[in-house]
Amino acid sequence: MNKWQVLSAVAVLGLGAILSSAASAAEAAVPAEEITAALEAEGGTVFPIGQPNDANAKYFTGESYVASLASSNVRVANVTFAPGCINHWHVHHGSCQILVGVSGRGWYQILGEAPKEIHPGETVTIPAETKHWHGAAKDAWFQHLAIMQNGATTTWMEPVDTEAYNHLEK
Repeated sequence: MNKWQVLSAVAVLGLGAILSSAASAAEAAVPAEEITAALEAEGGTVFPIGQPNDANAKYFTGESYVASLASSNVRVANVTFAPGCINHWHVHHGSCQILVGVSGRGWYQILGEAPKEIHPGETVTIPAETKHWHGAAKDAWFQHLAIMQNGATTTWMEPVDTEAYNHLEK
């Protein structure tokens, strides 16, 4: 699926939700202007930043924000990671996870494979029941769309080895 197909699917699934999320993000106490400015320096952003990811904060190494973009059979969220923020190892049950790079520069890793960079416009499919992690590069903000089937669940696991993450190349 290329970025235009994904963006078209997002538009069909949740244009109303996008507009609603953008309005609620503008009203929130989140420093959206600062985050947006940083993302603009990384190449821009087209999706709302959303709210602080308080519900899953204990599974992330830094600050992240989530904006829900759709609410039908497919769950789509724009996730914004501060520089150096990554999530813990985890597994999704009942759905693959599609990650679409939106802005900035990030990393992901599937257990048993080398970590790989992800950039705007790149799409990664994480198969269901596959242990993995993803997040920002140490020195860059990062946004990705996370797309999964509604009803999928997540099992959170241990943090990524800090030493291994710190050795990822810029």
